[in-house]
Amino acid sequence: MGSHSDDSSAASFVKNPTIKFTKLFINGEFVDSVSGKTFETIDPRTGEVIARIAEGDKEDIDLAVKAARQAFDHGPWPRLSGAERGRIMMKFADLLEEHAEESAALDTIDAGKLFSVGKAVDIPHAVNSLRYYAGAADKVHGKVLKMSRELHGYTLLEPIGVVGHIIAWNFPTTLLFLKISPALAAGCTMVVKPAEQTPLSALYYAHLAKLAGIPDGVLNIVTGFGPTAGAAVSSHMDIDAVSFTGSPEVGRKVMQAAAESNLKLVSLELGGKSPLIIFDDADLDMAAELAILGILFNKGEVCVASSRVYVQEGIYDELVKKLVEKAKAWVVGDPFDPKVQQGPQVDRTQFERILSYIEHGKREGATLLTGGKPMAQKGYYIEPTIFADVKEEMLIAKDEIFGPVMALSKFKTIEEAIKKANSTRYGLAAGIVTKDLNVANTVSRSVRAGTVWINCYFAFDTDCPFGGYKMSGFGRDHGLEALHKYLQVKAVVTPLYNTPWL
Repeated sequence: MGSHSDDSSAASFVKNPTIKFTKLFINGEFVDSVSGKTFETIDPRTGEVIARIAEGDKEDIDLAVKAARQAFDHGPWPRLSGAERGRIMMKFADLLEEHAEESAALDTIDAGKLFSVGKAVDIPHAVNSLRYYAGAADKVHGKVLKMSRELHGYTLLEPIGVVGHIIAWNFPTTLLFLKISPALAAGCTMVVKPAEQTPLSALYYAHLAKLAGIPDGVLNIVTGFGPTAGAAVSSHMDIDAVSFTGSPEVGRKVMQAAAESNLKLVSLELGGKSPLIIFDDADLDMAAELAILGILFNKGEVCVASSRVYVQEGIYDELVKKLVEKAKAWVVGDPFDPKVQQGPQVDRTQFERILSYIEHGKREGATLLTGGKPMAQKGYYIEPTIFADVKEEMLIAKDEIFGPVMALSKFKTIEEAIKKANSTRYGLAAGIVTKDLNVANTVSRSVRAGTVWINCYFAFDTDCPFGGYKMSGFGRDHGLEALHKYLQVKAVVTPLYNTPWL
């Protein structure tokens, strides 16, 4: 199932990048962890070790927070004009653009991401994030208030302070810049804990930030594990806000730690089980293309993947035939090969987790139409997998699998489609395919999700806020909403005497 590209010529596609940075980045310097411990980062194409990375822990987070606090309380960054911060961020964006090839290659060997997509999508998206917020940095305005008494009132928007960012592994570059760009524009300083599976690109970006002129202590990167370094960020008494992307289980721990420490502000983006609803009047080819891309893009390791596909009964059989054909023709193989559409899953744990969900699907009585097996002797490759006859109570319909596994069901009426779409604890995204404007309007207003795509999917934009309902979390990335997440509102009031106007 799924055609496999020949691995023997993989070496000829791209030269593996040289790993230049493996230490923690604290206060503008690359340093060993306090304990001197390191951990292995693994190439999912082969299961082999790429490099050993400094393993940060509580003591290292303490040092990073101290540097960030010093930079916030006494350093230039929050005191620069927004225009000046924006200028430095623009330089950072230019450097990232110049080094797109190397950046994309690091995410390919660390996360199994397609090199061509990294260069064409992930890196440009990160560059756009930096430029968008660089442009917003000098447009942060409070308001003059119309008070009801003889008072002059206005609001100031001030940076929230030291921010902790905990990043997921599926889009190491995109997610890093999604978080640090608005925080930098706001004038915050920060400590970033990249996912332990994908530390390489974050350390490289620390180097570029230094070259761009971001002052020491403003951006600190501590690589390490969630239960140690990540937990230290969430519970730190001197971090003012924490932003986390990952699973609801860990999101809950982050919130708990934030509550039990200093009640720091929390924003969470916690994955989903997004429905794609395809109506009888849909353009069949477009619907098939969106559905297959919605679940197989980035090997299904996407929080907004269209993992539940609901198809109206009139076109069900024809659409299923198209989906199976597309899945069988989908090219899985070395992510440096430009012909390949799907690389390996990020690591062995994820690989085994996806395969165990596939077994659950079979056991619970869903019909396996195609795929369902690992694909190579080495590396974490899985066949594109489609299940039909999926019931709402099955695990493959309820849980976020985070892999190339589609759950198909059919429906009769618009009401039934809405009910099925909402029968989940998640609410991150949803897709609708129809030519009927009334159907599109009704469904988009009825589905409980933070983003609804009509006749498109994965239609992200830096200006379009992104985040979840329900157990998909709260707080928004992208757009000006994200900038305001890193700003405090301060009200300033003075009395007015003998004024002609109130």
